[in-house]
Amino acid sequence: VSTTVARIILHPNYDSDTNNNDIALLRLSSPVKFTDYIRPVCLAASGSVFNNGTDCWVTGWGAVKEGESLPLPETLQEVEVPVLGNRQCNCLNGVGTVTDNMICAGVLAGGKDSCQGDSGGPMVSKQGSVWVQSGVVSFGFGCARPNLPGVYSRVSRYQSWINSFIRSDRPGFVQFTSSGPDADSSYTCPGLPPLLITTTSGAGTCTDGPEATTTEPVSETTMCGITPLNTRIVGGEDAPPGSWPWQVSLQRFGGHVCGGSLINREWVMSAAHCFFSTSTSGWQVSLGRQNLQGTNPNEVSTTVARIILHPNYDRDTNNNDIALLRLSSPVKFTDYIRPVCLAASGSVFNNGTDCWVTGWGAVKEGVVSSPCPQGDSGGPMVSKQGSVWVQSGVVSFGFGCARPNLPGVYSRVSRYQSWINSFIRSDRPGFVQFTSSGPDADSSYTCPGLPPLLITTTSGAGTCTDGPEATTTEPVSETTSPSSTMTSAECKNPEHNNILNLSINESIINIYNEK
Repeated sequence: VSTTVARIILHPNYDSDTNNNDIALLRLSSPVKFTDYIRPVCLAASGSVFNNGTDCWVTGWGAVKEGESLPLPETLQEVEVPVLGNRQCNCLNGVGTVTDNMICAGVLAGGKDSCQGDSGGPMVSKQGSVWVQSGVVSFGFGCARPNLPGVYSRVSRYQSWINSFIRSDRPGFVQFTSSGPDADSSYTCPGLPPLLITTTSGAGTCTDGPEATTTEPVSETTMCGITPLNTRIVGGEDAPPGSWPWQVSLQRFGGHVCGGSLINREWVMSAAHCFFSTSTSGWQVSLGRQNLQGTNPNEVSTTVARIILHPNYDRDTNNNDIALLRLSSPVKFTDYIRPVCLAASGSVFNNGTDCWVTGWGAVKEGVVSSPCPQGDSGGPMVSKQGSVWVQSGVVSFGFGCARPNLPGVYSRVSRYQSWINSFIRSDRPGFVQFTSSGPDADSSYTCPGLPPLLITTTSGAGTCTDGPEATTTEPVSETTSPSSTMTSAECKNPEHNNILNLSINESIINIYNEK
């Protein structure tokens, strides 16, 4: 669909010499109709936090490298780049080049960047199931050069300005919050002024500097959860080699039986129902494997020294369906063999949280991709938080495969942190506190026979109940002002994701394919 432009609005403080306030609005001659291929993006609200390392995607039809135009048929390109903090970006591009109205992203080694012809395009990050635009492609020194990140206009600085022109059907502004620490706050170089900290008291705000945030650091001891994004499962697609480096194949006497996940150099996590005993005879773990049949140049195989089933595993109900395997010898990490991070105790996976499941099991009922149709059992279900992949579930059971209204059921990893750590005393797995954004619609769900939700409250006297922990999170706003309903809340993720229904159930997570 093409349309003409009725009005162009440049920011009144745009400086063409410094590229400060490099942002513009265009009013179309007529409203467009939303389709599966035409939809609005959400915008980062004022005060949004994009820490160093936050995953971003940039799209456009610009040059593929300096001096080389996009070849015919000039297909839209996408590139994944991490945020680089403004302090580091200033040091790399020249102190004073990057203002608070800008945000930087790029790979320090070079090779990934926006380029000429991409200008004005979006840089977006995903929060839950929503894509949020953090930046507008602005400028850079060359394209994809080492230690010269691209510079983008910081969208969150312009919420008031944008809303001053759009009085009805306002854009969907979403408060984006990064997880993990921001390494940029401690970055310094000659000529860079010290970081200004915003503190708020009863008297008001002390400075106009960037807001300081405190979060729990992600453990770097195991380098867990780092990989590109690809997958294959029921309703999925083939995963490129190395895209899920923690995925393992558990084999007995040479045949694939179950999946599992590497959680450090010598431990694998899987499902208890994959084992009828703790005997290690005949068991082998294959890591870095891509295909069950044929050659796998990146594969490493090892035997199993010990199998530990959860002591309270119930084969009739599948409660506590989790197991640990100790490898006979530690493995060496490569691009194709890496551990996954694990959801820490108290992690929150709200209804609608995006998850990915991997394995070599049946691609649909009755059509198997391995000798054993249960082949996905024991495998990982993971979600991405910042730049880290966190395992929320272990494939446990379900009624058929991908049937409507029958979600798959997974063992809830966050319930087993203490149990796992009781066996792994050194080089412990990387446990990450996962926090969902937005409200949890599941808390109000009810049906005949379902008991009311138990709420855990803590006071000086201790915990009142043993029910699931209640957490309070800020909902993603569906209105942009008290008097204006955001009909463009359709800026939510346009993909038809294979996403979930996460239930509040003590040791189990449910997931299904939305139709």
